[in-house]
Amino acid sequence: MSRHILTGAPGAGKTIILRGLERAGLAVVEEAATDVIAWAQATGDEAPWEAPGFCDAILALQQQREAGAPPGPVVFDRSPVCTLALSRFLGRQPSAALQQAAADCRARYAGAVFFVESLATLVNTAARRITLEEALRFGALHRQVYTDLGFQLIDVPAGPPVVRRDLVLAGLSRGGNHVP
Repeated sequence: MSRHILTGAPGAGKTIILRGLERAGLAVVEEAATDVIAWAQATGDEAPWEAPGFCDAILALQQQREAGAPPGPVVFDRSPVCTLALSRFLGRQPSAALQQAAADCRARYAGAVFFVESLATLVNTAARRITLEEALRFGALHRQVYTDLGFQLIDVPAGPPVVRRDLVLAGLSRGGNHVP
């Protein structure tokens, strides 16, 4: 399978790892939630995560980006499984479309997912308004949801960005389906 997922708790360092993978020549697909939040906030909604259709808006953008992804190996910053975890974290009943999209991920992505461990610090942004404790709980929920859906998690421990990027590259060189 040539589609790989990078996930983990908010603020764990996924984006910098993704930039490193991109610099190494891999195709990458950006996280959708941050862009959904940025657009909503730019158009006057300061807390879009409170809107009932928030998770489905993220799903729609994820699906659009997935459809536009190039052929060959691609690393995705999050997936619909992450959006399902977000829905649960927010205490919302996930839509049927979100539940189906998350269930379908097992057939569309590599069976092993790169789980980026927390750096034990957190810098909030306009899109990320969460405490470190909440981020850790959210990360644990991601683990549970991915595991429940049959994915194997490859832990990417805290460390320098180059080391973390290289760990992901090593996993990808083994097909992304084995723990390096």
